[in-house]
Amino acid sequence: MAEERTYEPRPCPICRKTSTAAFHPFCSKRCADVDLSRWLSGVYAVPADDQESDEPEQDGGATH
Repeated sequence: MAEERTYEPRPCPICRKTSTAAFHPFCSKRCADVDLSRWLSGVYAVPADDQESDEPEQDGGATH
């Protein structure tokens, strides 16, 4: 059986109006599209680990 989620109105992360169940966590399709556009254009980004390298590990990848 699929679990039904409950909806708690919260401020829209884009415009701060009350969110709606249809577009949760956003208040409208417009705000959802603005958020998607920000992700796709690189305004939002998940930070990368700068310590990673393309070189293979010297110990053969064994965990310590």
